[in-house]
Amino acid sequence: MKIFITGICGFVGSRVAKHIKSTHPDYEIFGLDNCSRSGSWTNLGPLQALGITIYRGDIRVASDLETIPKADFLIDAAANPSVLAGIDGKTSSRQLVEHNLQGTINLLEYCKKYHAGFILLSTSRVYSIPDLSQLEMLETNKAFSPETGQDFPHGISPEGVNEAYSTLPPVSLYGSTKVTSEHLALEYGETFGFPVWVNRCGVLAGAGQFGHPAQGIFAFWIHSFQENRPLKYIGFGGSGYQVRDCLHPNDLADMILIQLVEPADSQKPRIVNLSGGVENSMSLAQLTDWCLKHVGANTVENTNTERPFDIPWMVLDSAKAKAIWGWSPKLKIEDVLNEIATFAKTQTDWCELSAR
Repeated sequence: MKIFITGICGFVGSRVAKHIKSTHPDYEIFGLDNCSRSGSWTNLGPLQALGITIYRGDIRVASDLETIPKADFLIDAAANPSVLAGIDGKTSSRQLVEHNLQGTINLLEYCKKYHAGFILLSTSRVYSIPDLSQLEMLETNKAFSPETGQDFPHGISPEGVNEAYSTLPPVSLYGSTKVTSEHLALEYGETFGFPVWVNRCGVLAGAGQFGHPAQGIFAFWIHSFQENRPLKYIGFGGSGYQVRDCLHPNDLADMILIQLVEPADSQKPRIVNLSGGVENSMSLAQLTDWCLKHVGANTVENTNTERPFDIPWMVLDSAKAKAIWGWSPKLKIEDVLNEIATFAKTQTDWCELSAR
């Protein structure tokens, strides 16, 4: 099988490529990356050492795809993954749309040309913000959790947000580009007869991730502790009680491996949540306590700063993936945090590299 991965030098793209190659050495893997993300170039050598071919190019430029060989499947891991993209004063809203939407169109045209299957790595941020932000929350063990007795919106329960929940705006500019990409991908697949799978992922985390306050929060927090860089709780009164779930890219890759060999005429749902779930979720305050115990001392400041599009509790319910695909995450959050911390001890100035 020939697999084309975009964003292959990014954290998720590179980890998925390595996992597929390690479990299926007979698969031919090649990828495209413009290496615009700071530090992404550090993945070039290790990928090439595995016999993976890397093309330098940009998915926004259709002509950059003209020399890419024919693949059986395209895995799209190229995106600007920040919910603050286009509104933080540091990034362009137009570039966000060009990266995450126009780029998807170019990739779908590639799939149309070669009749290649398409796997889109989407996000929990496609889900509508208002009802999520207005859930009634309890504060327990330094973390928010939804009050179980409340009248939950359709698609939300104490187990998390499932695929039936609304994707209507507002979802952020970033979320809009991803949910629009989902719709386009499904339409292209239906119209031109190639398989499409959409994986909506929780927070992906693991060793080698380029941490940033607006993304890769678990890696950012642990590396900041390791380098003794002061941190801040932002939003929700500076409590640090906001909660996210955690998913390792190897678990994502295991689902992709199943989808790669699924019959093209499969009647299984095309959209599925993949996440660590409630049992693999944690608040920032709880992450701080973990770091104090396993990494060392550091300063964490409480602030009154608020960020747009922030929500107190975002946990995906992946029950459908388990029921239909037999998939569930193998790596627990403790395993992921330990992996990051072990890697962080071998690095210097990783936070600076990630932020350039």
